[in-house]
Amino acid sequence: MANGKFVAYYRVSTARQGRSGLGLEAQKDSVATYLNGGRWSLVGEFVEVESGKRNDRPALAEALALCRLHKATLVIAKLDRLARNVAFISNLMESNVEFTAVDFPQANRLTIHVLAAVAEHEAVMISARTKAALKAAKARGVVLGGDRGNIASVAKRGAKKSALVRSAAAQERATDLLPKIRVIQSEGAATLREIADALNTQAIPTSRGGLWSAVQVQRVLARA
Repeated sequence: MANGKFVAYYRVSTARQGRSGLGLEAQKDSVATYLNGGRWSLVGEFVEVESGKRNDRPALAEALALCRLHKATLVIAKLDRLARNVAFISNLMESNVEFTAVDFPQANRLTIHVLAAVAEHEAVMISARTKAALKAAKARGVVLGGDRGNIASVAKRGAKKSALVRSAAAQERATDLLPKIRVIQSEGAATLREIADALNTQAIPTSRGGLWSAVQVQRVLARA
């Protein structure tokens, strides 16, 4: 039984399918059947028309942005070919968005991890080759340096990296929020308080899951 917020993402292979609805209606029916029952809300639907000439997925990017705004789950009608698409996998893995596939619900984590295992295996092989190269260099008398023992320096770099990660996450959320805020402004919201009220009315949570205040809106606008 479905519960919570969802964003639907549909995929069609050609522009003709996108215009005619061929395959699209079946995907929408599958999602509607899956969500039937429980307490849920569909906050958005996106249709991707794939082309062999491009690897980006603009509709997927919009869907993931909306998921992050609402802390919603991405729901997909069919996993099959979609899961074997490198662009889809990389976007989904980096988005930190939960997702479910109607035709394979248990694929939430398992399948993505299996698919990612191939890339992980290659990374392990690269690491092994690097270690072998370093060992060979050491055998030739090359001095290999590092920060062993310099704990304070390592800790300082770690803290700096952590701050950069948090800053990047905040920047990403500000980028996701800005188009929504612009729409709210175009609809008549003139003050930060009015924008905050509109975000709260639309049930878009803050990064920590709470309600918006004028100060928080100001921070987002400054960062965006």
